[in-house]
Formats: sequence, C-alpha cells, structure tokens
Amino acid sequence: MSSIVRPSGADRTRRMLVLAAALFAVVAGQLQQFAGLGQTPAEFSADSDATLRVVGWAFAIWGPIYFGLIAYAVRQVLPQTGESDILRAFGWPSVLALLGIGWWILAAAWDAEVATIVLIFGSLIVLLIPLLTHARSIRALPKGDRDRWLTVWPLAALAGWLTVASPVNLLTVATGNGDLPAALPPTAWALLAVAIVAAFALFVTWRVRVLAYPIPVAWGLLGVFVAEQDKGNLTLAFGALAASLIVLGGALWLVLGLRRDRPAEALA
Repeated sequence: MSSIVRPSGADRTRRMLVLAAALFAVVAGQLQQFAGLGQTPAEFSADSDATLRVVGWAFAIWGPIYFGLIAYAVRQVLPQTGESDILRAFGWPSVLALLGIGWWILAAAWDAEVATIVLIFGSLIVLLIPLLTHARSIRALPKGDRDRWLTVWPLAALAGWLTVASPVNLLTVATGNGDLPAALPPTAWALLAVAIVAAFALFVTWRVRVLAYPIPVAWGLLGVFVAEQDKGNLTLAFGALAASLIVLGGALWLVLGLRRDRPAEALA
C-alpha cells in the first residue's frame, strides 16, 4: 500500500488547484452550451468527419467521466484525505489534463483547429505518463483502496476516452483542411487509427490492469461502428466493432485473468 502522510502546505496548494481545474473543465462545457460562445463540440466534430466519426450518443460518457473527476477533485480538499504516492504522482498531471479538456471546449467553439489537436493530445499524454511510470504501484493497490477508486479510476477513464477522441480529432481536422495524405484512401487511414488505438489500449491495460482505461476505449470504438454503419462504410464499421470486442475481451482477460493467476507484484 502507498505510504500515507499529512499533506504539506505545497500539497494543499496543489490540491486546491486540482479542484479549481476540475471545476473549470466541467463549467467550460456548460458555459459554452448556454452562453453560445461558438460551435458546440458536436458541431465541431461533425464539420469534417467524413474519414472517421463517432455516433453522437457515445459522447454521453462525459457524464460519468465528469462525475468521477469531481469526486477525485473533491476528495483532494477533504481534511481527512492524507497524502499518498499515487495522489502526488497524478496531482500536477491531472491539473494540466483538466485545464486541457476545458480549454479544448473553448478552442472547438472558436474553431481553433490546431489548438484542439495540441490540447487533446497534450491532455492524453500528461495522464499516460503517471499511469505508465507508476504502473507497478497502481497494480499493487488493494481492491478497496481509495486511491484506486477515487484517483486512478477517474483519471484512467478520462485517458481512455481521450485515447479514442485524439485520433478522431486529428483525422477530422486533417480531412477538413485537405491535409489527409493521399498515400492511403480515407477508410484505410481510419482503419489504421482504429488498429493503433486498440493495440495501444491493450498495451496500457497490460501495464496498469485497471478496467477504467479500456472500457471507454471499447465504448468509443463501438460508437465508431454505429456511426460508420449508418453511413454505409461497412468495412470501417465492422473493423471498429472487431477492435472494440478485442479491447474489451483482452482487457477482461488482462485485468481479471492475470490478476487471478499471478500476484500483482510479480507482473512487470
């Protein structure tokens, strides 16, 4: 189990910034929706989604993701929450990621296409770094540990969804600007993105053994299947469906099967 100590003054400052960043991320979406600052994220995504699209209802996953992020942030400022290695490892990266997804909403509203790519990939990367570098510590967390459920799970879920959303964002902008390389047809680029997402999701899951990461990936790929099937691109649709099932099945085996067969500490 991670060592627990009382937070220092610097720790408490970091925790308040986590809470502020989480509130900003949530409020930014609501502010854009009700204040009419520009196009909605759905309108931004649908503007040039001829290469790779996700069905609209799949974005409802932001509801539980936001709920988890608020729970993670509120726990930071509770007086009974001690400092731990996991909290410290994810603290500043989570601030950057939360600010990133909040600013992405505004960048999409203002059609700042390059900024959306930088923000979404940047938010993903800053979360993946602590997930992968502290994978052994994450695997060693007891099942009932609060750091597992109120730190790792919310942030891993956000990282999982961003793993799907980032390439979709990139292909959307590239398609709209006519920058998609002609070396492959659009469907081939989309299938390549789907395959990379699935392979990377299984790699991360193998490292951290937390279902919160691959479930949003599988959900997003299922959303691609439905959207592309409706559009009539059956090759891409069933490729995404196969990838979704592989991610889900592989994740269940990696998390449940390997955890049952071998002690977490022995898994490098």
